[in-house]
Amino acid sequence: MSDHGVSLDEVCVVACAEAWRGDGEIFASGMGTIPMLGARLARASFEPDLLVSDGEAFFIRGDLPVGATPERGQIEGWIPFRSVFDTLWAGRRHVMMGASQIDRFGNQNIACIGPWSQPKVQLLGVRGAPGNTVNHPTSYWIPNHSARVFVERVDMVSGVGYDRAAALGGWIAAHHEIRRVVTNLGVFDFETADHSMRLRSVHPGVDVEQVVAATAFQLVIPDDVDSTRLPTGEELKLLREVLDPAGLRRAEVRS
Repeated sequence: MSDHGVSLDEVCVVACAEAWRGDGEIFASGMGTIPMLGARLARASFEPDLLVSDGEAFFIRGDLPVGATPERGQIEGWIPFRSVFDTLWAGRRHVMMGASQIDRFGNQNIACIGPWSQPKVQLLGVRGAPGNTVNHPTSYWIPNHSARVFVERVDMVSGVGYDRAAALGGWIAAHHEIRRVVTNLGVFDFETADHSMRLRSVHPGVDVEQVVAATAFQLVIPDDVDSTRLPTGEELKLLREVLDPAGLRRAEVRS
């Protein structure tokens, strides 16, 4: 895809960056190249108070290229693994994870495909998904939008969706938030009466019918579906020349 020289991977990075808009001084944690670039682009442009990490132990300035080792002048703080949990439980974090399966209420699976008693495929396990989804805002980046990923019911719940959060009640139900789902086809949210997934925008060159055909459950489709915004000139310059001059982002996106 190309629109005025903008590639699909660049549209996806900006869509991920937008998930952190308005968050202020919290830990923006991106899992994978595109989410990490989204967090760093948001920090380097419209959300300067975000805290971003090098993926290991340090908070860094937002203009560190992905894959680079921070130097002394680029380190803003220390965030060893044990401190991540303190930040997580305090709700001062917004993570963007992946999903092998996701359903209409945002339940996410990264554990296995098939029944838990005898799965067809063993995946990562639940990892940090339960704690993330009940303690702080969570978003998802899914590079290959298909009906095998966007399923009616996930085989195993790793990340907690809105229906399960509501059943838990109390503080969890009141504070549970899945902010965005970004894919190679569009952007989705849960800003509906029953918190079922809604199509927020389609990427340039993608139509609504294509998204519906790649989704195994009924999406909420507004009367007018926006087109995902393109990067600004400043954002393209940051992305191409500063944050990802090697173009690592291109390997993560299905066109």
